[in-house]
Amino acid sequence: MRNSSHSLHRGSVRCCAICGGRFGLIRYYCWRTALCSKKCVDRFKARREADHKWLRWLRAA
Repeated sequence: MRNSSHSLHRGSVRCCAICGGRFGLIRYYCWRTALCSKKCVDRFKARREADHKWLRWLRAA
């Protein structure tokens, strides 16, 4: 019998980490995260930058 959580990690990524959409012919990567389009790459980078700004503010306080 397979462990369901273990079998989920064995396969390849099936959808975009940002929008949950399906991949086309080209798959983009940013920080080892599979993304479906340049738009999602930009959203991922903006989210990451916002997290960094928040953490800098938290350290300064």
